[in-house]
Amino acid sequence: MRQQRCGYNPFLKDSCHVHDGYIVHHPTKTGQHIDVRGGWHDATDYLQYTTTSANAIYQMMFAYQQNPEAFADAYNEAGLKGSNGIPDIVDEIRWGLDWLNRMNPEKGEFYNQIADDRDHTGMRLPNKDLVDYGYGPGKGRPVYYCSGEKQVRGKFTNATTGIASTTGKFASCFALGATIMRKYDPAFADALAIKAHDAYQSGMEKPGACQTASVLSPYIYEEDNWTDDMELAAAELFLTTKHNQFLEQAIEYGRKEPVTPWMGADSAKHYQWYPFMNMGHYRLASTANQRVSNEFIRNMRSGIQRVYEKAKEDPFLFGIPGVWCSNNLTAAMLTQCRLYREVTGDLTYEEMEASLRDWLFGCNPWGTSMIADLPLWGDYPSQPHSSYYTARLGNTSGGLVDGPVYATIFKGLRGVHLDGGESYERFQPESLVYHDDTHDYSTNEPTMDGTASLTYYLSALQKDGIKSGHTLSNKNTFINGGIIRTDTTSKQITLIFTADDKADGAADIREILRKEKIKGSFFFTGRFYRTFPEVVSLLRNDGHYLGAHSNAHPLYCSWEKRDSTLISREEFEKDLLANYELMNQAGIAYTDAPYFVPPYEHYNAEIASWAKSMGIQLINFTPGSGTNADYTTPEMKNYKSSETIYKQVLSKEKEKGLNGYIILIHLGTDDKRTDKFYKNGMRKMISKLRKEGYVFTGLAEALNR
Repeated sequence: MRQQRCGYNPFLKDSCHVHDGYIVHHPTKTGQHIDVRGGWHDATDYLQYTTTSANAIYQMMFAYQQNPEAFADAYNEAGLKGSNGIPDIVDEIRWGLDWLNRMNPEKGEFYNQIADDRDHTGMRLPNKDLVDYGYGPGKGRPVYYCSGEKQVRGKFTNATTGIASTTGKFASCFALGATIMRKYDPAFADALAIKAHDAYQSGMEKPGACQTASVLSPYIYEEDNWTDDMELAAAELFLTTKHNQFLEQAIEYGRKEPVTPWMGADSAKHYQWYPFMNMGHYRLASTANQRVSNEFIRNMRSGIQRVYEKAKEDPFLFGIPGVWCSNNLTAAMLTQCRLYREVTGDLTYEEMEASLRDWLFGCNPWGTSMIADLPLWGDYPSQPHSSYYTARLGNTSGGLVDGPVYATIFKGLRGVHLDGGESYERFQPESLVYHDDTHDYSTNEPTMDGTASLTYYLSALQKDGIKSGHTLSNKNTFINGGIIRTDTTSKQITLIFTADDKADGAADIREILRKEKIKGSFFFTGRFYRTFPEVVSLLRNDGHYLGAHSNAHPLYCSWEKRDSTLISREEFEKDLLANYELMNQAGIAYTDAPYFVPPYEHYNAEIASWAKSMGIQLINFTPGSGTNADYTTPEMKNYKSSETIYKQVLSKEKEKGLNGYIILIHLGTDDKRTDKFYKNGMRKMISKLRKEGYVFTGLAEALNR
């Protein structure tokens, strides 16, 4: 989602489409400039639609509302690395809501689309987009007003019948957004709540579907339904206001479309029945009114059953039609199965739910995941239809691609072809096709809304893992697969210590920890376990955590190019197991030491993945405190005295706080460093931070809070 941002794009660290845009199809404002910067590009093209963006915002808000513990804080509001005390998904939600707010600048004034298919001029990065829509190359794009009437540009006319499909989405997003944002920005939440009512009223006044528009080709979002959008809007307004009129109206709208029509069908037009699942049905199925709940549980079950009837005939238990963006339909049915199971406890469709999940992760005729870079080191789309890929800037990490389509659809599309990618020719079923090829925009293009639609289901799995005790709380911050910070909402600090061939600080550190009643975590190499068994025994008797730091202290990856791994997997595993064997001889069982710190505190995602496959979670210090420089000696350019380190810790605390920090101190340092931090800085650092309200927490407790 961060890669898809319009306006400031953190992936490129540059801005795009900063002149958007110019109003079209408005009775009095056509040609006027309107500030609609922000939001997300819809896919590899740079069009932006309220239709898909609002659904993406809602899906992420629903995911966060249901599973808040699953989301971490590793990026700031601009999408750049560095926590800001707000879960990353909330930052992304806010980015979307800000844009949606701009697309509704005044009461009764709504916009449905930015740009059109004149955008389709070939691969280029968004900050290099110079398409001329009549305002000058790259100087602004058309912004389509929701008029409620058919709109024509060029020779193509859409089939718009009203605006409720769009304003209903505005209303549900603004209503739930007011709830989500209340904690973070009360004034913004109040403004959203007011706009939710206005958007809903506008939909009631102009019922019908508001389709998107094209100029050069017939491809648009041909949304035909709208009562589902109004149902969800009314349901969200009922949840926020408790006014029964909204509940009654939600029920009335819901009865007009008991089942989303694509479910059980063999085909559908492009985005004809959208969103692909009706979240309003779930909201009504969850209401306290048992009669209403039972009715909408039946509706949810009916949709699932229709898909199940088709799935029973398929060896993969897969009953999704092979229309364009079939993976989005798969994600929708997966979500509906999960929500139905949660609200009823009925396990009838649990097997199909599993098959849909597994289909997206590789249990399909092509044996590949449909999500870029997931699972790590697995088989996944590696040549997506993406300008980032063609510019050699990397993969669209986390992006859900369109997915397989009927062979007849693929053959009938304009401009699609294969050129050097993975064609899966030997594995193509008779009726469906999928290709991992950058020129196949029909099956291998990541979509923004499809990606967002997976946030609920995957976060629900994460929550399941947390509850079962098999997964760490995702309040931790992960970088390249390693945990570098614990809960950023808690004033807790964890002290870790590493050592290879020196132990001169052992006595001082043990004494400080004893007096301060702090449990530390110590990570030693095999060499240390062999050389200093007495220190190991004393620390173990004190109740501290003892873990691995490699056997021979190898450098895992290049300093200049982190992605360049310098050790084979076999060498890595052999070395780490040797470390654990020496730990076992010291009375530390493999299962008692599930965390390890890499040598030199330097690693990459591949190393973290190898460790994870061994049942070991990689841990590293939180960058910024400067305590890791306590090994430096005076002749080094990066030398830091104990006083300098101490002041840096306090400066960092004053600047951004140290919530969840993992602070590293070396157990021993070179004799040339006479100014030992464990003697001259550690105790007063602990004392000062305690006065600031911080609690020093053991590693296992901090990671699992």
